[in-house]
Amino acid sequence: MPIIRLKDIKGMSAEERTEKVSEFRAELARLKTMVRAGGAVENPARIRELRKAIAKILTIENEDKLGIRKKEEKPAKKRGKKEKKTK
Repeated sequence: MPIIRLKDIKGMSAEERTEKVSEFRAELARLKTMVRAGGAVENPARIRELRKAIAKILTIENEDKLGIRKKEEKPAKKRGKKEKKTK
């Protein structure tokens, strides 16, 4: 399960995103310190998840600064079953 979803990141303000990044970086530093010290980490995959979550947040921040990201996204259309072709 992801730490934070993309739609949650997009819904945050810039200050909230900055706060989340600092929180995730602190946790990542703590986990990396435990690994370097030779201790057993409870969930080693958490390190990878944290790195990816930080990257997602920073990407959204950069898109906002550059004006790349659309403000409103259209909902995805549901496709029905295709009709079979008959001869």
